[in-house]
Amino acid sequence: MWGPVVFLWITFGTVFAGGVHDFCSGLLSERNDGGSISEIVGKYLGDIMKSIMRGFSVVLLILVGVAFTTGPAGLLTKITPDWMNFNFWLVVLLAYYFIATFVPIDQVIGRIYPVFGFCLIFMAVGVGTMLFVNGYHIPEIALTNLHPAHTPIWPIMFITVACGAISGFHATQSPLMARCIKTERDAHKVFYGAMVCEGIIALIWAAAGTCFYGGSTGLQTAMATYKGAGGVVYDICKGLMGPVGTVIAMIGVIACPVTSADTAFRSARYTICDWFKIDQSTVQNV
Repeated sequence: MWGPVVFLWITFGTVFAGGVHDFCSGLLSERNDGGSISEIVGKYLGDIMKSIMRGFSVVLLILVGVAFTTGPAGLLTKITPDWMNFNFWLVVLLAYYFIATFVPIDQVIGRIYPVFGFCLIFMAVGVGTMLFVNGYHIPEIALTNLHPAHTPIWPIMFITVACGAISGFHATQSPLMARCIKTERDAHKVFYGAMVCEGIIALIWAAAGTCFYGGSTGLQTAMATYKGAGGVVYDICKGLMGPVGTVIAMIGVIACPVTSADTAFRSARYTICDWFKIDQSTVQNV
């Protein structure tokens, strides 16, 4: 909704903010035995800040988990039979999250996410390619605030355009990756590289959103018509890639919030275990 100026924010935000943030938080966790962000804060800033960070992290991760549960449930209802309604998928996703949260990564996540990863790559490449094949014109960069009147670009854009620029809650998920990498040499490509990939996907969808509907005004109308981003995503995928491509692309789109929600719940679990000094010897490798 910010117009073409968002391309600059995603690019510079990813390179100088999101990538740096994710790399630093990941390496901090790696060099502190895979500790959660709250425990690392406590180590360097004291017990009071550790307690504050614990509470903040748990609340944040629960909110992230809820947001990234309702979104995929809404998208899944668009590509499944009518009896698989929103409530059905909400229950299925919640059940999956709890199962994936409490079992080792290699038992569930490690088996399912490679499929999600393929769908995510297919979605990004498919949407980006079809924009050019169909001759869509990406608007020129315009340093104009196209959001609702009297709404400043800073700091509100920093909050609303998070994924693909900087997502602070990534730091709460760093221990998950820090406990999986085999050497610190992998930290750059795992933490910084993953953020760059997220930024590329964000740029593709920024391009799709601003040119598929003929500009920011058309996108705002579509958002109002579909009452949210879910309908817009489905409409763009269907219009660019047809029914089969839409199903694969939608799985890729759904994989993003599903992955984030799952790791959010798992990170909250780690934080709670640290808080109440619950033995985590059985989860150190997950």
